[in-house]
Amino acid sequence: MTLQLVNPLAARLQKGELGLALMIRHSRTVDIALAANACGFDAIYFDMQHSPLPESDVAQVCVAALGSGVTPIVRIPERDYGLALRMLDAGALGIVVPDVATADDAREAVAACKYAPIGRRSGTSSWAHFGYQSVPMKEARQVLNDNTLLICMIESQAALDNVEEIAAVPGIDILHIGSNDLSSDLGVVGELTHPLVKAAFERVVSACRKNGKIAGIGGLAGADTKNYEYAIQMGARFMSAANEWALMMAAGKQRVQAIRSLKLP
Repeated sequence: MTLQLVNPLAARLQKGELGLALMIRHSRTVDIALAANACGFDAIYFDMQHSPLPESDVAQVCVAALGSGVTPIVRIPERDYGLALRMLDAGALGIVVPDVATADDAREAVAACKYAPIGRRSGTSSWAHFGYQSVPMKEARQVLNDNTLLICMIESQAALDNVEEIAAVPGIDILHIGSNDLSSDLGVVGELTHPLVKAAFERVVSACRKNGKIAGIGGLAGADTKNYEYAIQMGARFMSAANEWALMMAAGKQRVQAIRSLKLP
């Protein structure tokens, strides 16, 4: 049996193209996977660090996403690798690990999220990714390793101090800059164009290039599009481009303003 599995986000990134994720903080039904695909997003990104999304709901949407042309990825609370394992087994094709500050932190993430010989991820006997069919375990683990993105967030000065060593850890796919937390830790909270923040961006991108990793940036949603342009020109290729709630609020305000601007007879 030849197992096939497609990670749309990974495929786009491997071509050197821009990968865009829709962050999910409120939606709990499978419709969001289809909607994300229709809008042109490459991934849906469940923020289980900052939202009360139930595991069972996220698992259901992950399964729907597998057949909808978008990659399901999940951000876990800090070092909650039990949750990471359950989400990966349930259908996720990527885990986002917040606040990775050292190479040891990165190696811990690899150990939890990748199968041997790269890591020590615990095994199961069936996976949503293969339709819960009985499949050769050795081949399945290799295919899953090849298609599971491990994304480590750089969110502090400590992480910047160690970013070259973090980027060198085998099994890490993306270093993702958490712009808001990083700017806060650098003492310039919310100033995403501050020279300190820009220098941090450049250092992370440089470390990625040297080690064959992909640079990502989050936290720019709602900011001036010039920030996106700067990040792309600098070398970022993965972005959490928006969250579904913010998009709904923005569209709702726009619609209300447009209708209220009409003259009453």
